[in-house]
Amino acid sequence: MKIEVYSPTIRRKEMDAVLTAMVDDKLGPGGESKSLIQTAKERIKFDYCIAFRSPAFALSLALKSLNLNPGQGVIISALSPPYYAKVLLDLGLEAVYSDILPSTCCIGLQTIEKALSEKNAGLDVRCIIAHNTMGYVSDLSSLVDFGIPIIDDSSQSYGTGPAEEEENALNGVFTILGLEEKDMLTSGGGALLYAMQRRDGAVLRGIGELPPEYGLPDMNAAMAVVQFRESAKNISRRGEIANLYTQSALRTSHKRLVQPNSGSTSMEYNNYAFPLILEKGVKDVKAYARRKEIIVENAFENSLIGIGLVPPEQCPNAYSLSLRTVLFPLYPRLSSRDADKIAKLIQTLP
Repeated sequence: MKIEVYSPTIRRKEMDAVLTAMVDDKLGPGGESKSLIQTAKERIKFDYCIAFRSPAFALSLALKSLNLNPGQGVIISALSPPYYAKVLLDLGLEAVYSDILPSTCCIGLQTIEKALSEKNAGLDVRCIIAHNTMGYVSDLSSLVDFGIPIIDDSSQSYGTGPAEEEENALNGVFTILGLEEKDMLTSGGGALLYAMQRRDGAVLRGIGELPPEYGLPDMNAAMAVVQFRESAKNISRRGEIANLYTQSALRTSHKRLVQPNSGSTSMEYNNYAFPLILEKGVKDVKAYARRKEIIVENAFENSLIGIGLVPPEQCPNAYSLSLRTVLFPLYPRLSSRDADKIAKLIQTLP
């Protein structure tokens, strides 16, 4: 049987939680959704949070809460998910594409400065969306001097970060924590939108009651509650597998991505994925892996630059990574036998 790159970590606990919600007829937004927010608050220490059916809803509301006007600009990474562009288009906002730092998949001070210097004359940029791609966290502390509100997307980076007391100071105005199938935590679909500071939390509170069609259904929320409770164990298992892969990768000429430090703060990676930057031969590596019944994917084929929405010359670092970076299977449910098999594959890559 083929070993897939992604597999949501759904165990008996998650299944039991969903079945209990179904038996209790808790399908729409209700008590389980409130329980999810409380569980998340105990771990993240935010001021206020809303649970949505979709990260697209969360992003749209976050942008509206910043009182942006049609025609204003929003800086986004070229490696962001395509739904960003759709949300901006629907709101009449203009996407300003930022490149990523060399050897990382994160935006940074230099890439934002470049994006601002190359934007259309007269365009008023009023927001930065920092997508923490592949679990690597952008150094938000270096971006605050721009004086531009930041929306932090931690959908893939939950569990990556500094000590809790430092984390509060690094978050943006709003944070999106997606709960989609390939996010770090999953509820089968949905997202949390939260504010760390009381001032920003007051903005979310001022939104008022949303129609139930916007809210996260209890069935999904029940699964997410278990995901939060099991997250430490799952992140630990990811680390064990990643260490095994890293030892194999060190014996090759291929490179790893780097987690930038936030000033003097050391950031511990959550091992959301195991990307390798190949010297050459992505096609050959994928074919070699397929013969071993292991699926290897292009890391950024579903990003904005991967689907062709960003001109390559505008974001050359992102474009180069999109051509040369592949992902290997890494998830907590991966058996030790399969992990050993993948480690041997990495060590013998062409």
